[in-house]
Amino acid sequence: MKRISLPPTGADPRLDLVVAWLEGLSDAPWAAIAAASEDASFRRYFRVTGDDGSSAIVMDAPPEQENTAHFVTVLRLLEGGGINVPRLLAEDGARGFLLLGDLGPKTFLSALSIMGSSDALSRNALFHDAIGALVRLQLIDPNKAEPALGHYHARLLRREIDLFPDWYLKTHLQLELSNEEKEGLEHVYATLIASALAQPTVLVHRDYMPRNLMVVNDRAANPGVLDFQDAVVGPISYDIASLMRDAFISWEEPQVIDWTIRYWEKAKKAGLPVRADFSEFYREFEWMGLQRHLKVMGIFARINYRDGKPKYLADAPRFVSYVRGVAGRYEAFAPLLRLFDRIEQRAPQVGYTF
Repeated sequence: MKRISLPPTGADPRLDLVVAWLEGLSDAPWAAIAAASEDASFRRYFRVTGDDGSSAIVMDAPPEQENTAHFVTVLRLLEGGGINVPRLLAEDGARGFLLLGDLGPKTFLSALSIMGSSDALSRNALFHDAIGALVRLQLIDPNKAEPALGHYHARLLRREIDLFPDWYLKTHLQLELSNEEKEGLEHVYATLIASALAQPTVLVHRDYMPRNLMVVNDRAANPGVLDFQDAVVGPISYDIASLMRDAFISWEEPQVIDWTIRYWEKAKKAGLPVRADFSEFYREFEWMGLQRHLKVMGIFARINYRDGKPKYLADAPRFVSYVRGVAGRYEAFAPLLRLFDRIEQRAPQVGYTF
C-alpha cells in the first residue's frame, strides 16, 4: 500500500497522527491528503484521495475540545431519517478522528455565489431543495437519538446571548455600557428567550445554512447536510432563520418573506407544528433570528481574539444589518437599536413598525 503524501514530519503533529491512523486501516488505499476545510470550531477536515479516484473526508477533532461521539449520534439519527449525510467509514473517538464519505466540494453557498441577477429560477430551485430537506429533518423524532439530545433551555439560550456583550461589545468594541443600556439589553434578552421557549419544538440542526448544504453529484434535490454535531431539540423557527439570515450571503426582505412562506406552507402540509397564522410565525422567526444574530456576533469576536481566526469577524457588519432590521420593526428591541445608533454614531431612530 502506498504511503500518504505528507508535509515535513513534525510540521503538524495532529496531521501526522491522522496519517498514521489512516495507514493502519486495512482498507485504506489512500495516496494523498490535503486540507478540505476548517470551521469556527477546533475541528479540521482533510480530503484523502486514492490513485483510483476514490476520496473520503477525515475529521480531526481534538478530544480535549470536541466530541466525536455526539457527532456520530446525530449522524445516525439523521441517516435513519433519510437525510443525506456522509457515511461513517471508520472512527477513533479516543483520538478524535473520523473517516467519512465525501459528498464533494460544491456547497450551496458556492453555487449561489456564482449566480448572476438573472438566475432567480436557479436560486429558487436551490432554496426549494434546502427547504424540503429541512422539513424532512424536522420530521425526525429526536427521541430516537441514543444518547438523548440536549434541549434549547433557558440557560443555553442565555449562555449564547452572553457571547454578544462579553465578546462583541466588551472585547471587540471595548464598549462600556451605561446602567440604562444594561437594563435595556436585559429586557431585550429576556424577551428573546421567552419567545424562543414559547415555540413548538423539533430537531434543530443549529447551523442550517448554504455553506453546510452540498450539491451532490450535480443534483441538489437531496442536498448533503454537514456540520450537524450541535443538534438539539429546540424552537421550530431556528433553522429556517439560519437559512434565511445567512452568515455569508444576504437577501432582500421580499425574497426572505417569499422563501419563508414557502417553508411555512410546506411545513404545515407535512404536519409540523408551525403557527396557523403566518404573521405570528414570521414574528417568531425574526425574534429567533435576532437571538442567533447576537450569538454569532459574539462567536465571531471570540474566535478572532481567543482562537486567532480573524476572517469571520469581517462578516460582523452583515449581522449588524440584520439586527438593525429586526430591532427597527419591534418596539421591544428599541434599546438594541439605540445602542447601535451610539456605536455607529448615528442620529437616534424614530418610530417602529410592528
